Amino acid sequence: MKRLGLTLMAAVCLTATTFAAGNQPTTAKWDGNINVTKLSKYLNLSADQHEEVANICDYFSTQMERATTAKKDQKKKLHNAVYGNLKLMRKALTDKQYAEYARVLNVTLQNKGIEMK
Repeated sequence: MKRLGLTLMAAVCLTATTFAAGNQPTTAKWDGNINVTKLSKYLNLSADQHEEVANICDYFSTQMERATTAKKDQKKKLHNAVYGNLKLMRKALTDKQYAEYARVLNVTLQNKGIEMK
């Protein structure tokens, strides 16, 4: 009975460790998959805004790939990429659209394990 209890306890601990390890924040390589069409529909962008946002997203993806693969100053490069993106989007979007975009970007970064402080 004691052996069964210890085996069960070991199995529970192993399972908990496995799930907890998957939730640790990492700065994995940025895959850069930004669906501009869905973003455009979500933010109700005009045709001109759609084109400008598509260009900004392409630039942002390039900057994030560089930042996540950098060997030096990775945090600084991530910071510059994210805040540079927000600055460009601020000029391209209305106040309401920008607020929605900032929320989406924040959630996306958190889901990728990238913490911005």
